[in-house]
Amino acid sequence: EEMNAKANFEMLAQKLTDNIKEDKKRATEKTATKAQRLDDAATAKGDLKITETGKAEDEKKLEDTITSCHARSVEFEQNQVVRAEEVKAIEQASAILRSDEVSGSADKYLPALVQVRRAQRATALVQLRGGESKEEAQRRERVTAFLEARAKKTGSRYLALMATHAGADPFAKVKKMIKDLIVKLMEQANKEADHKAYCDAELATNKQTREIKQSEVEELSASVEKHTAESAQLAEELTELSDAMATLRKEQAEATEIREKEKATNVLTISDAKAAQVAVERATKVLKDFYGKASGDASLLQSGGQLGDEMAQAARAPYKGMQSESGGIVGFLEVILSDFARLEAETSAAEDAASTAYEKFMDESNEDIAVKTTASDHKTSKREQLEATIASEKKELDLTQQELDAALAYFDKLKPECLDKGLSYEERVRMREEEIQSLKEALEILNQQDLA
Repeated sequence: EEMNAKANFEMLAQKLTDNIKEDKKRATEKTATKAQRLDDAATAKGDLKITETGKAEDEKKLEDTITSCHARSVEFEQNQVVRAEEVKAIEQASAILRSDEVSGSADKYLPALVQVRRAQRATALVQLRGGESKEEAQRRERVTAFLEARAKKTGSRYLALMATHAGADPFAKVKKMIKDLIVKLMEQANKEADHKAYCDAELATNKQTREIKQSEVEELSASVEKHTAESAQLAEELTELSDAMATLRKEQAEATEIREKEKATNVLTISDAKAAQVAVERATKVLKDFYGKASGDASLLQSGGQLGDEMAQAARAPYKGMQSESGGIVGFLEVILSDFARLEAETSAAEDAASTAYEKFMDESNEDIAVKTTASDHKTSKREQLEATIASEKKELDLTQQELDAALAYFDKLKPECLDKGLSYEERVRMREEEIQSLKEALEILNQQDLA
């Protein structure tokens, strides 16, 4: 009994020690979870503040847009009224111009005036061209031929347009146009260089963002799948533990029922055996007393004188009862008594053995149930943490996917203005440099300098 108490104490102490360790572990995990929740709450508050600020800005912009649209609508309506009045005025003016007073005088006098003006323009052009020297005319022709050749070689529409103007416009105007075009091309080169730098920076940043967010989406998706599988496995293990504990409790209930019936039977058997022993002992005493008395009476008869002799002659052996037949009835009762005593002893021993086996089975079952309960509590806590982690990861995955979608949308926006569909940036720079160099050479020709 002392050994059993010691074993039960050690088992209980071990169980309590394990529970303390598990509780400390769960407290640490819950503390970490609480810190993570506080961090998430702070992040959510920051996001809420940004969203509210953006909402306020959007609402203000919407209000400004509505006000502007309303003003433009009112202005458009007013302009429509003015345009309607203008159309009426034009129609009235057209009617007056179509009248005989105007139309007749125009047919009569204006054709001659048109011819005079044409003649004056032609004379002015001849005088203008006539002011050029022969050398200037040769330079004009050289510049025109040079620009046409370079335009044909490079396919430049600017050089072709300048060649056309060089052959038709005044000498000084051509020089000014060439200088202006050189400046314009240089400005375009600078502007395109700035745009190229902007595009390179934006495309590089966007590419890095897309790669990072794509990697994060893949990692989070894999983590969600892994934790979901672990949670499902824990759920299956919890079901198995629950079924096992239910089976153990059912077996305990069945064993308890059987033990109670067995104990009741054994107690009754022992009680009956004890009662039977008492009864047999009483019966044996009665018979022993009788046979002892019978033996005494027979002795008296043998020593009774003449009367005794007469009786002895009449009965040679006096009757003393059935004492010697098959061990006698007293011997038979003694066998019965020993049988009842053996029944009591065997039943008591069987009861003790059954009680010990039952207690051992119950102790082992309770220990197994306690272990399984602890394991079930641990797995339940772990599964709850996994579910919280899965929810957090899914939220983070949604946000990261939104960021990736935004990066992809921005990349689609950059494509038309930053990705070359025809000539590359280097080819455009080379062609522009050739155009500028050709214009400079043409300007040198006009300035009577040698070709570069």
